[in-house]
Amino acid sequence: MDSIRTERLVLRNFRREDGPDLLAYLREPGASCYLSLKLGDLAAAEAEAAARAGSDETIAVCLADTGRVIGDVFAMPEPPDTFSVGWNFNAAFGGAGFATEAARALFEHLFTVRQARRLYAYVEEDNAASQRLCDRLGMRAEGLFKEFVSFRQDENGQPVFENTRQYALLRKEWLARVG
Repeated sequence: MDSIRTERLVLRNFRREDGPDLLAYLREPGASCYLSLKLGDLAAAEAEAAARAGSDETIAVCLADTGRVIGDVFAMPEPPDTFSVGWNFNAAFGGAGFATEAARALFEHLFTVRQARRLYAYVEEDNAASQRLCDRLGMRAEGLFKEFVSFRQDENGQPVFENTRQYALLRKEWLARVG
């Protein structure tokens, strides 16, 4: 994918050398949906960054002035014209609007360049920050899936099922919103 530039960020494909920055937020993932991506050491992080480098689905979000990776956004295609989208950011950079800026740039790219008709995101019911981001992006809550998925187990080894909200946005809604 060609890089996408915003005022403060660059969205680009991952590179192997992004391993240390990736480890910074995947050593202890903040959202339970990313627990399966937990990384134990730098070698694992470099391998994950190298694996991501070969795909346009998960995109590194970098500070424009330093090149440091502070998170990622993803867009998984579902032919013919739908994408599952999401984001994962280093908590040390929270509260500065980077996730909103990156997601807006991703959405603009998907709707205009990739000609997406529909984007949707799954957000755990207790992930208030991602729910607020969906709201800021103009996504509408389409439903709540009760005990939808499990990312972890309890002390007895039994799955802990989580409630998950689905948000979505159509291209025509995005275009009406951005003018």
